[in-house]
Amino acid sequence: MTVKVTLRQKLISKGRKSLYLDFYPPITTAGTDKKTRREFLGLSIDIDKAAFKKEIDLIEAKELAEKGEITQATKNRKEVFKNLKVLTPIQKQDNKQTLVLAQQIKQKRDNELNKPEIYTQFEIERIKAKEKGKLSFISYYEQQMDKRKGNNYNVWLSAYNYLKTFADGRLIFANLDEKFCNEYRDYLLTAKSKRRHTTTLSQNTAHSYFNKFKATLKQAFKDKLLMYDLNALITPIKQADTKRVFLSLEEVNLLIKAECLNPLLKRASLFSILTGLRFSDIEKLKWSEIICNSENNYSIEFQQKKVSRYEYLPISIQAYNLLGDPKEQEEKVFDGLKYSAYQNQILLKWARAAGITKHITFHSFRHTYATLQLSEKTDIITISKMLGHKDLKTTLIYAKVVNESKREATNKIKLDF
Repeated sequence: MTVKVTLRQKLISKGRKSLYLDFYPPITTAGTDKKTRREFLGLSIDIDKAAFKKEIDLIEAKELAEKGEITQATKNRKEVFKNLKVLTPIQKQDNKQTLVLAQQIKQKRDNELNKPEIYTQFEIERIKAKEKGKLSFISYYEQQMDKRKGNNYNVWLSAYNYLKTFADGRLIFANLDEKFCNEYRDYLLTAKSKRRHTTTLSQNTAHSYFNKFKATLKQAFKDKLLMYDLNALITPIKQADTKRVFLSLEEVNLLIKAECLNPLLKRASLFSILTGLRFSDIEKLKWSEIICNSENNYSIEFQQKKVSRYEYLPISIQAYNLLGDPKEQEEKVFDGLKYSAYQNQILLKWARAAGITKHITFHSFRHTYATLQLSEKTDIITISKMLGHKDLKTTLIYAKVVNESKREATNKIKLDF
């Protein structure tokens, strides 16, 4: 039976369309008994505003004629249209080249399915490998980036901008090898910051950006777009030790007594010290996530924003009392809480009012929670679970901080010998 192969487009985020092949009747997926009608090519094009408007007008006219109303899908398309920008000549040229490549892939798949006598199995595999090699790694990275949310997406986006700069905006899978990866690694270690321009990226920022690149390589190997595990062959950028600013119990008690220009920020800060929660998790906390059991013990059941994992966290009575009067289930506990450079200045003024000269940020309170727990002899595994760390190594950093603090305390005693 002849299989009809059609090249189609699907709307995705950021004003783009993903290209895929549609098979009718469905074909069997290689190595399985499952059938599918779709095969995504890992290619995408930028939406041409004028062409998209014509497409919407045709769909709208057809729906009005047949149904007498416009569907929600078409309304969604009209919303997308509002945010589109006119394509640059370079974007139009990229689209043209991508569509030519997609048509070539479509034709070859048509030949494989309907004219198998044209190729031997070995030739088919060679063709597939060559096709994959022509795919854009930059576009594939964008697809991986679009799966991220919140601040994690922003970090991926920043890393993407450095990769795109290094690769001059174009990078296909066929050009990925150890040499390219090592050169990109060296580039990140010496690259100028795109925000400050006069300074180079910090080692930890380079470490983070290179990890995003390695994660994409790892996923590409899983998706069989790379013939071998290139990620495993590349040496990562080491993470540099950073000084974690934390407060002693005495300093925390000074903060409690000191006046803060933003009482809501003060409550949230003290709540972080008592729970170890990040700002992002405190800011989005809802009353529906505050749980009280039959013994009047309180806990939080929530999804960590950074790692998208559900957590169960017991909290103390003191922490619960910082929440204020209960409200509707879907209301935020710390409604109105915002964090910015200005709010960070408020934190510093609050610290100064308490007689504390340390340069604190909101994240310092999470560090404070961990170090205070260690100082009170809480075992490291329990602390790791309370902080929601995936890896115990992350928590062990705090043990090192506490040991350094003990050493500093020891050196404070000096006798006149």
